[in-house]
Amino acid sequence: MEAKPSNLVDQLVVPGDVILDLSNMANQTLKLSGGLRQDGDSICVMKAGKLRFMKPNKYWVESSQKRYVPSAGDNVLGVVVDTKPENFLVDIKGPALAFLPVLSFEGGTRRNIPKFEVGTLLYVSVVSANPGMNPELSCMDVNGKAAEYGVLKEEGYMFESSTGLARSLLSSPPHPVLEGLGKKLSFEIAVGINGRFWVNALQSSTVILVGNAIQKSESLSLVQQKIYLEKLLKSIHSRGCKTSDQ
Repeated sequence: MEAKPSNLVDQLVVPGDVILDLSNMANQTLKLSGGLRQDGDSICVMKAGKLRFMKPNKYWVESSQKRYVPSAGDNVLGVVVDTKPENFLVDIKGPALAFLPVLSFEGGTRRNIPKFEVGTLLYVSVVSANPGMNPELSCMDVNGKAAEYGVLKEEGYMFESSTGLARSLLSSPPHPVLEGLGKKLSFEIAVGINGRFWVNALQSSTVILVGNAIQKSESLSLVQQKIYLEKLLKSIHSRGCKTSDQ
């Protein structure tokens, strides 16, 4: 059942604010991500930021923090830092390394364990993230399929961002700069909620342009982003950059 959005969505909230009273929400299931916790029949704020909502039932608090706090269900970009007999150790920009079981891949068996070198960039899902424990990752969706998860091409480049920018790149309506560039330039992008995004294109100049433009957009208001995008697209056109529908 789709949840009815809180009247505080898209507003600034601070620790202690109550965004929802569960006693008035029978038969509704909610997904809580960063910055929120359940306290009895109340959903409370744990950190300052803007309350965000994604249909049908996901809530989180968006802030521009650099440090990522893992939460189950997050899709993140991780870097392999070590390999063990049972797990890969992965840096996901959190307070502790995460572990990716060697069998957490579609059709994974002891005979076809993947081999990742240190530094390999992966797009993975956070399966569990409990206080005091290393987060667990997976390269499968809920149906046991690889879906979009796995190794990201070496030809691409990973950029760092705040978690707030990462969430805005994944939100609806689409991020204006990302959407505008996607209509004019041909490139691939993968965004991790942990404040990392990966860009790949045939031309390295396109990768740099897209990555730098997205990073710069964080310091701009919505109106400023649209002005910046218009100037950027005119510059691309004047230089005769190859364009195509994404």
